[in-house]
Order: sequence, then C-alpha cells, then structure tokens
Amino acid sequence: MSKKCELTGKIPMKGHNVSHANNKTKRRFLPNLKKVKFNSELMKRSLKLTVSNAGVRSVDKKGSFDEYLKVVKNKNLSPRLKKLKKGILIKSPYKKKPVAKTA
Repeated sequence: MSKKCELTGKIPMKGHNVSHANNKTKRRFLPNLKKVKFNSELMKRSLKLTVSNAGVRSVDKKGSFDEYLKVVKNKNLSPRLKKLKKGILIKSPYKKKPVAKTA
C-alpha cells in the first residue's frame, strides 16, 4: 500500500530522532492515512480512497466531495481522481464568476 494521500498528495517526510546526548538516528514521519468512502452526487458513484486526516477535513470544509474536486489543483491528485475530476467538470452546471467593477 502506498503511503500517499490521494487527495492532498502528502507523502512521508524524513528526519532524525535526537537523543538527550544529541545523537541523531534516521526516522520517517508518516502521514495519518485512513480508508474513507466518498460519494459523488454528480457521477452517482462512491469511491474508497486512502486519505490523510487533513484531506478529510478539506472535503468537509468545501461541503461535498464534488465541490472539493472542482477547486483542488491536479498536481496533488492521484491519476484516477484526475479522470474523475474531468468527468465532474463536464457534468457540473456552469457557474459564471461575477465581474468586479472598477471605479
């Protein structure tokens, strides 16, 4: 199993354990990954993803899985989520951004 978040792209970091005598030994800081089931209303299907805790909180903040995928950058997503994002953008209703008036 890959230790990478499919939504945020978080991967293990490298560092040191530092003892009281200042001896340094190598270690890895692993992301807090969980298997989570997300439902896509636009695609009418559910996905089981390996996601970090921060990724789950990001989806909750946006309101739904579909809304999160519309906003997130492609470089952070896994290949299968890039395909899903393309389908969601095609099926989603077009929303026009308001134009700011200059005085």
